[in-house]
Amino acid sequence: MKIVFMGTPDFAVPSMRKLAEKHEVVGVITAPDKPAGRGKKLRESAVNGAATELGLHILQPTNLKDPEFVEELKSLNAGLFVVLAFRMLPTQVWSIPSKGTINLHGSLLPDYRGAAPINRAIMNGERETGLTTFFINENIDTGAIIDNVVCSIGENETAGQLHDKMMAMGADLLNKTVSKIEDGEAESKLQPETDDLKSAPKIFKEDCQIYWNQSAQVIHNHIRGLSPYPAAFTMVAGADFERMKIFGSRLNDQKATLTPGTIEASKEKMFVHARDYLVEIIEVQVPGKKRVSIESFLNGYRPDQSFKFSS
Repeated sequence: MKIVFMGTPDFAVPSMRKLAEKHEVVGVITAPDKPAGRGKKLRESAVNGAATELGLHILQPTNLKDPEFVEELKSLNAGLFVVLAFRMLPTQVWSIPSKGTINLHGSLLPDYRGAAPINRAIMNGERETGLTTFFINENIDTGAIIDNVVCSIGENETAGQLHDKMMAMGADLLNKTVSKIEDGEAESKLQPETDDLKSAPKIFKEDCQIYWNQSAQVIHNHIRGLSPYPAAFTMVAGADFERMKIFGSRLNDQKATLTPGTIEASKEKMFVHARDYLVEIIEVQVPGKKRVSIESFLNGYRPDQSFKFSS
C-alpha cells in the first residue's frame, strides 16, 4: 500500500520514520520553510529534515486547494493518507485515497479535540490521557475512531515530558492502525457526542498568566501544563522586571498564611503563597536572561521585601 504522510513538527517525525520502515511512503507533505532567528534564514520543518534524510519525495504547498497540488497528490496513487500535527485538510484532499485519510490525535477522543490536547489535559489536572487514530471528515477531530491507547500522566509531569512519551507511543499506535487498514481488518466507530466534552483550544498569551489567588494544585497544573512552551508567566512587583516565566514548580503541605503572590525566599529556595498552600518554584526565566534553576536565580538576584508576584 502506498502512503502519503502529512506533518510538520518533531511530534510527527518518529511516526513518519516508522511508517517508512514498513510501508511505501510515496510523498511527504509539510509546511514551507520559514524565516527564523535574527538572520531570518529559512528554516525547514522537523518533518522536512527527516524526510530529506530518508530520501522521500517532499511537497511544500502554500495552498492546499491549489489545483496543481491536488493533481500531483492524485498522481502519487496512494491508497492512504496519514496526517499528524498538520493543517486542516480541504475535502478535495482528504477524499482522494481509496482507503481514506487518517489522523493521529494526542487525546482520547472525543475529549480534548483541538490544537493543544497535551497542554490542556495537564492544565486540567488529568491523571491520564492517550492517543487516538481516526478517519478524517469535514470537521476537526470528529471522524470515526479506529484505535486508541491510554497514557498515564505523572503528578509532576510537564507538557514537554508528556509530549515526548506520547510521541513514541503515537508512532506505535499509528503503525498498528495502518497495518490494520492494509490488511482490511480496521474497524471504526462513530464518536459519541455529549454536552460535557472537554476541549483543547489553541493556547494564547493571555492563557499563560498565573493567578495566585487560585489553589496551589491549579497553579501547579497550570505551570507544568505550559512547560516548556509557551511557558506560564507571572506579573512581578518590586523588581526591575515586570514579568517572570516559570517552568517548574512543586507542591508541598505548608499552608498559605499570607496574601496570594507573597514570596518567601532563602538562598536556595523560593515559595509563593497561593490561596491554600505554598507553591515551590523550581525553574524560572526573566526577560533578556536564560532559563535557570531557582537556586541560580537567587544567587544572582536578591529579592527584597517589596518583591512579590501579582495577578
